[in-house]
Amino acid sequence: MARMLYRAARPLLFAFEPETAHRLAFRSLDCLDRLGAASLLASRAPRLPVRAMGLDFPNPVGLAAGLDKNGEHVDALGRLGFGFLEIGAVTLRPQPGNPLPRIFRLPAAEALINRMGFNSDGAERVARNLTARRYRGVLGVNIGRNFDTPNERAAAEYAEVLARLYPHASFFTANVSSPNTKGLRDLQQTHEIDMLLGRLVAERDRLAAQHGRRAPLAVKVSPDLDDAAIAQIADRVVAHGIDAVIATNTTVSREGVKQLRHGEEAGGLSGPPLRARATRVVAKLRRALPARVSIIGVGGIASARDAREKLDAGADLVQLYTALLYRGPRLAGEIVRGLAADGRKAQGAAS
Repeated sequence: MARMLYRAARPLLFAFEPETAHRLAFRSLDCLDRLGAASLLASRAPRLPVRAMGLDFPNPVGLAAGLDKNGEHVDALGRLGFGFLEIGAVTLRPQPGNPLPRIFRLPAAEALINRMGFNSDGAERVARNLTARRYRGVLGVNIGRNFDTPNERAAAEYAEVLARLYPHASFFTANVSSPNTKGLRDLQQTHEIDMLLGRLVAERDRLAAQHGRRAPLAVKVSPDLDDAAIAQIADRVVAHGIDAVIATNTTVSREGVKQLRHGEEAGGLSGPPLRARATRVVAKLRRALPARVSIIGVGGIASARDAREKLDAGADLVQLYTALLYRGPRLAGEIVRGLAADGRKAQGAAS
């Protein structure tokens, strides 16, 4: 029933420009949540526990950052079968992001191009939103710098966002890979990422002593890195004791979509055209990192088969975003059920 409802509603939502459709969908979901009916839209997710980053997850399928920028909808999203949620990116100061239009649908590829530019209500407002939440599952906060903060001051700004939000999150992700904030990807270079990760670890350790709880740190990387850059980042991750790498953010490549309407818009491409590129990065990171460093695979996941591809490549957890907009709110539960069925088949074949 829920699948049929979403199939009927999607053409109406897609008749609006993407950000308007986004607001309408969330208003509806929040309303259902207040009525106690949001879970009716979801597909029940069986328990498929995973331990990663020192945290316990009820299942390995998470929501990627970007859908709920300011942590306004975590209660409703938490009812859709996800094993964890990630909000953000959150910046220290409020900023509007890039000018409209800045999201473009590519329906033939079930893909999106976005150039949002870290639109954020700011850390103070997000902290208030998270204080008011009822959701008590695993929650990650993706953090970034303001657009007008030079990279030489970025580490201090990331650390301040971490400090303001530390009581409210299970883990934090340093976003150094969005293509939509000028110069941000330069933070992936060896010297810059060294400075950033060193500052974040020192601040996290200070906060852990203060709060009596150690929040894991992750770094989110680009799918457009070459092999040498992947190896350098892996080396720095290990050197600083970072807990996880999220692979990957959106791509600036237009392979496979140039011929489509909006296919050459500026911004980051997500969805199925990103899948193989992201999986390649996951596999290379897994070979370069010790088992203690978790990998969260993101990019083009729209089915249990896609999720299994990332897990087989070396990911411990996966996240999705774009496919949720095309496939609807049942998707997370369906993927978890598919992964659980794969596990049962494997056990049966082994016995």
